[in-house]
Amino acid sequence: MSATTSTVPRNPELLVSLPSERLQQLLTLQKAANKINSILDLDQLIDKIVNDIACSFGCAEINVYLHDAENAELVLAGVQGCTLHRKGHRLKLGQEGLVGYVAATGQMRYAPDVSLDAYYIACEKQTRSEVAIPLHVEGKLVGVFTASHPELDAFDSDQLWLFQALGPHIAAAIENARRFEQERSERQRLSKEAQEARAIQQALLPKSSPFIPGFAVSGVSVPAGAIGGDWFDFIDLGQGRWGLVLADVSGKGTAAALLMSATRAVLRSLAENSCTPAEVLTKLNRLLVEDFPSGRFVTMVYAVLDSQNNTFTYANAGHLPPLLVDASGARFLETDMGLPLGIRHGTYSEKTVALDGKFLVALYSDGITEAANPHEEEYGARRLVEFVQRGETCPEHLIDDVRAFANGAGLRDDATVIMLRRCLEAS
Repeated sequence: MSATTSTVPRNPELLVSLPSERLQQLLTLQKAANKINSILDLDQLIDKIVNDIACSFGCAEINVYLHDAENAELVLAGVQGCTLHRKGHRLKLGQEGLVGYVAATGQMRYAPDVSLDAYYIACEKQTRSEVAIPLHVEGKLVGVFTASHPELDAFDSDQLWLFQALGPHIAAAIENARRFEQERSERQRLSKEAQEARAIQQALLPKSSPFIPGFAVSGVSVPAGAIGGDWFDFIDLGQGRWGLVLADVSGKGTAAALLMSATRAVLRSLAENSCTPAEVLTKLNRLLVEDFPSGRFVTMVYAVLDSQNNTFTYANAGHLPPLLVDASGARFLETDMGLPLGIRHGTYSEKTVALDGKFLVALYSDGITEAANPHEEEYGARRLVEFVQRGETCPEHLIDDVRAFANGAGLRDDATVIMLRRCLEAS
């Protein structure tokens, strides 16, 4: 008896004439197909395949090899009944055994007598016949499935047909599990990178509020996602002068965080050279226009508090205006010129206000004013004014108020706040 490459009939009418025993096998395999198609864990899936089919057909050995395209090899991923090979065993594509031959040709091969088959590599002594079936998905080789039996010519045409019919189900289930595993690994990798980026980003924010005699200043930034595009900073300029920065980089995620980090470094360098706020933003903008990719920009408020002269000098690059609340009431501090940074070359203006008596200055991002409740109503500037006019408050309390207003809708954008006030002892 010689080895043959079988051509198995695919006519569905064949099922009608199957003996009851074969019909039962078909039903068993259909159930197995339904089960394996619902399994997304690759190891669990392979084990299910080799165990269910081995039990259904009384096979001596069942193997599932997966295609390693990078190394042109087949890797043993699932095995039942083999005492020689373990998971991880490799065969060269087109060079070793029935598995290598079938993988290279894309055709099923049935060896009714393995001792007469030129491609068969001896494994278990009791094996007398073996079939190897290629597993393809959309023309791509996924792997090879093999079944061995202790009897000569153990698989008749009906059984071979059933094996071939089950092959696409096995291939699709394996491919789905592989993709799911890859996507899960990618999500885990991105999650880890996001956590590391978040840790670095948080490290760039002020770790504590600065001590400024006669004044109290504090800030908080809450990203909408793992990584935010907002940031704030306090910069000691010496001689009782402090730079206060609140900025919002366009976009979200890692790209925004990278641009934020770069902008922060340049701003600090410029600010520490004792430039005025308008000069700092003008020079910073000139550098960002050259370096930023198209479509990216930064809105920013940069102010200098002079604690000795009780003045607050600010420049605005397309950001929301600071809010000042003092004895005369509440008002938003506007400037004459100020496009967002990184769009085109231009200059910036600045203004100075005297900080007399008791006051509060709030710098904030649009994640505060544009936070919306389930009815799509925004928190808005009016509620911001009402909140800060209530009396003593802090950035954390404002964030809590915004969250309560959102009422389960959550913060859709990064929310950042700086508050500067006169100390009670000095009022």
